[in-house]
Amino acid sequence: MNKGDLIAAVAKDLDTTKALAEQAVNSVFSNIKKNTKKGVSIIGFGSFTVTKRKARQGRNPSTGETIKIKASKNVRFKAGKAFKEAL
Repeated sequence: MNKGDLIAAVAKDLDTTKALAEQAVNSVFSNIKKNTKKGVSIIGFGSFTVTKRKARQGRNPSTGETIKIKASKNVRFKAGKAFKEAL
């Protein structure tokens, strides 16, 4: 499922136009992005958190040369209990 499929499914579920469904989906995505630093927890679905990765040594696969990989932040999603059980 891609974003367009999600918008179509939301429009069908809510019996509304695709334009309004797109606004709703975009609003949800936008709010998750804005608030992930604080932590986003949706009961029954899961939680989004920020994790930090330390700087480390890596290797260029084509040359075998050792390279430095900078520290970075990543988003982690942990599925909730109800979501896991649905699978």
